Amino acid sequence: MTLDDLKSRHGALLASRYSGTRSVSYDGKSVTYGSDAEMAAAIADIERRIAAMERGVGRILRPHAVKDL
Repeated sequence: MTLDDLKSRHGALLASRYSGTRSVSYDGKSVTYGSDAEMAAAIADIERRIAAMERGVGRILRPHAVKDL
């Protein structure tokens, strides 16, 4: 799943939640959430995935010490 796909799904979820409906349609698929809490969890999951993809691969720091006398 690409970053653009995640952002479009995130937008669809937010628009649906703000309008008060629990049904979301994107890419020809429809999902109906049982409660607002389920929808909030889906939004939080997508936001975590977007943040991880935007952050990219993290740097690995390896400490190195030299004793200088």
